Amino acid sequence: MDLINWQDFEKVEMRVGTILEANDFPGARNPAYQLVIDFGPEIGIRKSSAQITVLYDKEALIGKQVIAVVNFPRKQIATFMSECLVLGAVGPNKSVTLLQPGLPVENGLRIG
Repeated sequence: MDLINWQDFEKVEMRVGTILEANDFPGARNPAYQLVIDFGPEIGIRKSSAQITVLYDKEALIGKQVIAVVNFPRKQIATFMSECLVLGAVGPNKSVTLLQPGLPVENGLRIG
């Protein structure tokens, strides 16, 4: 494990957002959804590709709050441009459990 210092951690902008849309992503190499997430007025709407199909149905994702890194550069994934990285705990068989706030909070709040 590589250690980082406090200044490194402060550079990572993790924010809370609410999933507005979840769509199938047939062009992805691994099963994934295309998500549209609202991070509030400061950051706005961002898109993300998320390999969360093992534990989540796309219909059940609508309205869920998630935590994502919003200051990575955009990344082209097949025909889709991912604008943030949704965070989750990766378990066996690539089952990803989304990181979420314990209670509903305002979109855009920073994790720190």
